[in-house]
Formats: sequence, structure tokens, C-alpha cells
Amino acid sequence: MTLTRLTDYLDAHKIKYVLIQHSPAFTAREVAVSAHIPFHEVAKTVVLTVGTEHMLAILPATEMVDLSILREALGTSTVHLTSESEFNALFPDCEVGAMPPFGNLFKMNVIVAESLTADEEIAFNGGSHRDLIKMSYIDFARLVQPKVLPFSTPRHVRPNFFAGGLS
Repeated sequence: MTLTRLTDYLDAHKIKYVLIQHSPAFTAREVAVSAHIPFHEVAKTVVLTVGTEHMLAILPATEMVDLSILREALGTSTVHLTSESEFNALFPDCEVGAMPPFGNLFKMNVIVAESLTADEEIAFNGGSHRDLIKMSYIDFARLVQPKVLPFSTPRHVRPNFFAGGLS
């Protein structure tokens, strides 16, 4: 998805957002530092394969997917992380690892970690490793209509990573 397609979609739905362009960053931590935003506000998109279907899992960058919890929450034993080799076919206009969390634009179901719903704002990749969109979580949820589930666990991150308040 090109950034233009995403921003056109947000504009068409009259969503307020901020576009932050930053130096290339490939991890959520690098994105937070490059964009000068709190690490916990960065939402990462994880692609899952559930049976034969693909699904997006959206969670705070400070957490990771717990597949055993997710399998139980979804009531299936056939859940695994999708390999990056499949990303080009699923997201032809996105850089690998920079997919925005709008599964509805890719004809995919979306689940959101329960912990992410507590954030007023979220920030996420806009299809590249240089573009970040920051918007209200409520607007995101209204557009995407994700299923909220408890499926993530905290990552062990170094406190006070960045003097700007990232932890």
C-alpha cells in the first residue's frame, strides 16, 4: 500500500492524523527514536496464518505475540507467524515489515491486543520504513473494527532507552 493510498483512505473518512517522515528505521524501537515518540505508542503489525487464512495482529511495540495464548483465544491450534517470503504477495505495495495495521484494506481480519486499547494515540508504519502515521486509537478502531483479544505479553525492554521518555 502506498502512503498516498493510506492517507487518501484516512482523508476520505475525515480522520485527523499526523504524518511523520523519518530516517529509515527497521525496528519499532528505531522508529520510535527516529520519530521522537514514546516506544509504547508504536503499534506493530504482525502477520499470522490461521489455518489457511491470513490475519493481522496489532500490538504495542513493547509487547510480543504469545502464540499459545492466541491459539486459546481463537480456539484453534493452527496459528503461526507468516513467513516474510509471503509478504510481497500479501502486501505488494509495502516494504517488507512496514505494513500498516489496516487489514480491511488488504481483505484480512484484524485482531488487536487488549493492552493497545488503553492508548489514546497509536503510531504505525505507513507502508515504508520512512513514513509513520499517528492517529487516535478510537478512530483506528472505528475504521478497522478489529476483534480485541488478550494475546500479547510484555517484552523485556531496557528502561529509559531514550532521554525523550521512551521505555
